[in-house]
Amino acid sequence: MSLQVGIVGLPNVGKSTLFNAVSAAGAEAANYPFATIEPNVGVVPLRDERLDTLARLAGSAKVTPTSVEFLDIAGLVAGASRGEGLGNQFLGHIREVDAIVHVVRCFDDPDVVHVDGSVDPARDIDVIRTELLLKDLETVERRAERASRTARAGEKGAVETAERVARLQAHLAGGEPARAFPTGEEDRALLRELGLLTAKPVLYAANVGEDEIAGNHHTDVVRAIGDKEEAEVIVVSAEAEAQIAELDADERAEFLADLGLERSGLDQLVEAAYRLLGLITFFTAGPTEARAWTIREGTRAPQAAGGIHSDMERGFIRAEAIDCDVYAALGSEAAVREAGKLRVEGKDYLVRDGDVLLFRFNV
Repeated sequence: MSLQVGIVGLPNVGKSTLFNAVSAAGAEAANYPFATIEPNVGVVPLRDERLDTLARLAGSAKVTPTSVEFLDIAGLVAGASRGEGLGNQFLGHIREVDAIVHVVRCFDDPDVVHVDGSVDPARDIDVIRTELLLKDLETVERRAERASRTARAGEKGAVETAERVARLQAHLAGGEPARAFPTGEEDRALLRELGLLTAKPVLYAANVGEDEIAGNHHTDVVRAIGDKEEAEVIVVSAEAEAQIAELDADERAEFLADLGLERSGLDQLVEAAYRLLGLITFFTAGPTEARAWTIREGTRAPQAAGGIHSDMERGFIRAEAIDCDVYAALGSEAAVREAGKLRVEGKDYLVRDGDVLLFRFNV
């Protein structure tokens, strides 16, 4: 499953530094706007202790984690919706992603110029939000004109469509994002058709200095905005994470301990992005390989099997399922079977996060 998260924000907020830390793609980080013109792509593994445990118990020769794909999108500026600062190109990149990580500058550093001259998270968030809203309004206005023409022509269902588009237009004009638009099935179909920027789920990454990982007054502002929007906020120091990313496992643990952390901010960010995309993980484990697989929440067993190979979905018979915690507690698949803890699930089974699955199929 290929789903992408776009890293967005104003210039010089730490987007590329953060991106460098989560991938080996080597995006250029420079102290001036538009250091990144084309979006850089990085595939970031999702650290999952459950997979490591399964691999150890199954004696797996190979371990393959699941991952999240991040795009580093160049900094937006005020006026982007009108084409300022290559705005149309950048907004086009945002349109292609499935979710957004909005990096907000919460650090003070006189050596890193802020595009607006001062650190003000609320203002910065509003700049990005406004530009995305204005672009969406432009998109919806064009759709409203078309809907009005078809309604006048008397096409079937055209009046209802025109009314629906008008409600959406008023919603956006009131400063509310499309993801907060009250939707029925027809409304959702309209949003899918339009591909609006503000319909995409968002999480905020409050970027602080290395000595402020516990937070500062700027992060309180971001958290308040996140609470209002029901959006998750992760506090992260891109500068520290860039250092952590270069360390081996033992050095990494020591560095985190020195910072008073159990887990890095990037690990938290990748997990949050995974949740934001509505994804869950199931596992397969054996002597050859232990592997994590990504599916959307609500996926049925045959479709999950199809993510491994299309023949497995086509010839699906049943899924043999073990909860990963049960597997870990009992120590082996054989012990799980002996204890009667293996479940046999049919084609209507909704796969759960943490399932260890063996698919039976015949083609």
